[in-house]
Amino acid sequence: MPAAPRILIITAAFGEGHNSAARNLALALDLVGATAQVSDPCILGTPRLTAVVGSAYRSVTTRSPRLWAAIYRSTDRYDFSKRRSPLMRGPEKALASLIEEFQPDAIVSTFPLYPYFLPGIFAKMGKTLPVFTVITDSIEINASWLRATTDYWLVTDSTTREGMIRKGLAAEKIIDTGFPVNPSFSKLSPIDASDVCDPFRILYFPTAKIKLLQSHCRALLDASPAVTLTLVLGRNVRPLYQHARKIRKAYPTRVRIIGWTRKVPQLLNSHHLVVGKAGGATVHEAIAACCPMLIHHLVPGQEEGNLRLLESLGAGKLAETPEALSAAINDLLFDYAAGWRSMKNSLIRHGRNAGAITASELILTEIKGR
Repeated sequence: MPAAPRILIITAAFGEGHNSAARNLALALDLVGATAQVSDPCILGTPRLTAVVGSAYRSVTTRSPRLWAAIYRSTDRYDFSKRRSPLMRGPEKALASLIEEFQPDAIVSTFPLYPYFLPGIFAKMGKTLPVFTVITDSIEINASWLRATTDYWLVTDSTTREGMIRKGLAAEKIIDTGFPVNPSFSKLSPIDASDVCDPFRILYFPTAKIKLLQSHCRALLDASPAVTLTLVLGRNVRPLYQHARKIRKAYPTRVRIIGWTRKVPQLLNSHHLVVGKAGGATVHEAIAACCPMLIHHLVPGQEEGNLRLLESLGAGKLAETPEALSAAINDLLFDYAAGWRSMKNSLIRHGRNAGAITASELILTEIKGR
């Protein structure tokens, strides 16, 4: 029997979208008979610095989004192919070691900086490998994704692809696979558009801000007696849990609290609406589950394209204040939930629930064709 293709997937702990895409691709590659390894060269090469930068990233994007927008836009003007920070030497050496040890047949990067390291690494190896860059943002694409050498860019949607082509990139190298969501999405059944919407189940992903948790939850629950709320606290479970309990006590039988969970695909498919931040993973998981979305927190620059994608699909909108959330729920439920049904049917027509499977099949096809 021929050996299973070996795929090295490289990611970074700066935003959940990179890690989510990497994990889901590994699951899908396993399903099609490949051997995939997910690694983070930043953690391997500079673990302490990565932990500090990762913590700072989460803090700034949550508490000072305008500051992050300025930082993000500055990287758009920085050409990493010509200038590289000395701080990247550790991750670059770690990546070279990973390639030497794992001996992959192809490399998939879900983080924009790693492809810049590969030409130098390949030159020392004396050979090249196929490189696939998975862009985890939509529409508003930072130039750092686009200047590096790669064989293919795998993108989330046709609008993103068309925008990259307009920037002068080769159309045949840009493949619209959809965001690599968990393969389980392709097997799950979303709530039907004809559902009675009573109860109207809302899945809420809060940020770490306690005041927003309280005001958002009350706004959603007070908008209609039909609303029930599932709070997924995730990494914020410690600071938020006691405050979430107060909300549950104030609205008996209408609030469910979940800490960390691996069942996000199942939760999205069993809820009518998701309320969360505009991160790539959450937005595209909502799209995969045909679950309309309200955005309560948007990081300018980096996440603006994700909101634009939802709006272009007619499947979501921005609602950053309690008043906006309450008004949005009223609009969605008005006239027997006509607004919600319109969003739901738009997502059903879009039909994107197998991005990781599509990407993994493409990767293996390209490897076999070489």
